[in-house]
Formats: sequence, C-alpha cells, structure tokens
Amino acid sequence: MKILALSGSIREKSFNSRLLDIAVAGAKSAGAEVTVVNLRDYDMPLFNQDLEYQEGAPDAVVQLKNLMIQHQGLLIASPEYNGFPSPLLKNMLDWMSRQQNEHEPPMFAYNGKIAAVMAASPGAGGGTRGLTILRILLQNLGVMALPGQVTLGQAGQAFREDGRLHEERLQLAAESLGSDLYDVLMKQASELD
Repeated sequence: MKILALSGSIREKSFNSRLLDIAVAGAKSAGAEVTVVNLRDYDMPLFNQDLEYQEGAPDAVVQLKNLMIQHQGLLIASPEYNGFPSPLLKNMLDWMSRQQNEHEPPMFAYNGKIAAVMAASPGAGGGTRGLTILRILLQNLGVMALPGQVTLGQAGQAFREDGRLHEERLQLAAESLGSDLYDVLMKQASELD
C-alpha cells in the first residue's frame, strides 16, 4: 500500500510539514511505502476553467495527479487560515478533481482513497476548525477520512530540535495516525482479495 503525504503549507520550517514528517515516520515504521511531496515543486495557477479549456491542465497538475493515482492513501497536514484549510491546499484539491480526458471517470484521482488528516497551529486551537472543513471537502471528493486526527496547538513551542514533539503523548498520536492509515489500507486490500 502506497501513501502520498503532503502539507498545505510551503513555508520554510512549516509546523504542518514538521508534524507530517512524524506521521510519515509512523507509516513507514508500520511498513508503508510513503511518497512525500512538497507543493512548492508543483506550480499550479489558481484554478480557472477558461485556462483549463484553452490550454489544458498545467504540467504540474498532470504530474501530481498521476502520482496521486498511484497511491491508495493520503496523509494531509493542513494549516488553518481563518478557520479554513490553506488556499494552496484547496487549489490543489480542485485541480486534482478535474478530468484530463473524456474517457476518465469523474474524480478519478480520488477513487477509493482513504486519508488521515492533521493540523498544527501557533494558536491554541491547533487547526481544528480547518480540519472540519477539510473533512467536508474530502467527503465531497469521495475520499474517506479516518475518524482520528491530530491537532497541535502552540506549535511554535511544541517541537524539539531533533524534530520530535516535546509532549510524548502527541508524538505517539502523530506516529499512530500514519500507522493507522496504513493498517486501514491493508485491511481494505485484504477484504477486496
């Protein structure tokens, strides 16, 4: 089972990217093959149907969508902007939903996907409100999100120099989020055999 991991933040030393790294380590320790992508490497313009009709999907969209199709699970870390997921993440989700040709089924990149979500924030809420909206977006795309999630408040003080979290309970929860996603994917695969 392959997992695609991404953060909705491309900021240097992003709290969400650092939290994602912990969940990725948990998934890998459980046996998952994980591909971590940085959305900075996929330059996508703001979604615009006129642009899509005139020029087709940008190369970065095609590349990331092909990568997403090859993975069964999604590990997503999302910063919270005014109670919503980041515009960067929302734009990526929109582009990935588009049909590349007339023979492609709707929402093909999301078909059968299972996701685990997490958020880190310098505020006390830890990005909880943004994850509520992200879950709605994923559901609309046909992606099943695991019920568990990790939210990390006061993220500016939460990480040790080695990348681990000061609070062991949260460290284990983030690692478990990654391993739980892998376990669910494996269970689903065995049921389909």
